[in-house]
Order: sequence, then C-alpha cells, then structure tokens
Amino acid sequence: MDAGPGINFFSINKERLLFATIGAIAIPEAVETEIMRKARQDQRFVAAERVLKKVPPHLLEILSDDYTDELGGVVSRIAGMPLERRMHSSKDLGEMMVVAHAVVAAELGADILVLVDDQGGRRMIARESARLDRLRIANPSLGRIRLVSTITILRSAAGGDHLPDRTALRDLYARLRGLDDGLPPLESTGLLDLPTWS
Repeated sequence: MDAGPGINFFSINKERLLFATIGAIAIPEAVETEIMRKARQDQRFVAAERVLKKVPPHLLEILSDDYTDELGGVVSRIAGMPLERRMHSSKDLGEMMVVAHAVVAAELGADILVLVDDQGGRRMIARESARLDRLRIANPSLGRIRLVSTITILRSAAGGDHLPDRTALRDLYARLRGLDDGLPPLESTGLLDLPTWS
C-alpha cells in the first residue's frame, strides 16, 4: 500500500474498513516514514500515526527497504539509478518502494494486490504488471500484480458493515476527499449507482 490511501484511511480511523476489505497489508519502510512525517506535520493526519502504531503485525507488515540483490535490481531497472542513490531522493520514494517490493514478491511467485491512488504510481505498477505478464509466457511460475485504488476499496465495502448505505458512503467519501483532493468527485466514481444500493 502506498502512503496516500494509508494516510487517508488511518487519519479518519477507518483502518477496519480497509483490513476487512483487502485483508492484511504490507508497506515499505519509506511509506511508514512518509505517513509518520505527514501525521506530525499536518493536524488533519495526526490520527494516522496513532493507528499505524497500534495495528498488530499480523495485519500490517513493515517491509525493510534495506538493500537486497533483488530489491536493488528492480529499483535500478525502474529508476535508472542504484537503490542507495534512489533512497536519498524522497520524491515519490514511497511509490517506488511499493512497486519494487511488489515486483520482487511477484518474481518469486506471489500474487500481489497493490493499493495506490497516485497516477504516476499507478502507471509504474501497470508497466511492471504488463512486463510480468510478458515474462510469464516463458516462466509460468511468476506471480501477478493487481492494482486497486481507494475507489476499488469503497466499491468492495459497499453494502457491508462498514459502508451499509449511500449516506454512510457520502459521509465517508466527503471525509476522504477532505484529506485528498486528488480523489475524483463522488458523482463521477459510479459508487452511488452500485447494484448493492438497490
């Protein structure tokens, strides 16, 4: 999971909705650092630090960003620079490490679900997913990377305990959008027209 969705769901104490929808989550150390930094710098995100600290390890795993040959190779290929150098540039570092960890796991045969809202991160993941699809022709043991977003999470949660009706959806979405102006207007998401509301 990238920092954006983590900050958003954790800041409004909706981590249970997130875990109920997609299960246990893993985040790179760079994402943990970004969430903590933003929680300390912006009052809107202060709850995210508390949530991050209280979530048990069986629900939230922090992935080490320390150099391994596999992680270093993926970062070097995608970023065009060694991992050690890339770690010194904070711009989009969380997204880079989310993608790199996902690729390493998929190359080892795991099927990975990646939660990212940022368009640049989503493009990077889509490229890597397509690359793995091509490589899987010769190596069927490779895993897959599936991309999801905040909208995907809300679509899956719709009609359930954490999002029982349109009113709950409207309230939650307004709170999320108040934290993240990159989210599209609710009316354009299709969430209000889901069959579950019928």
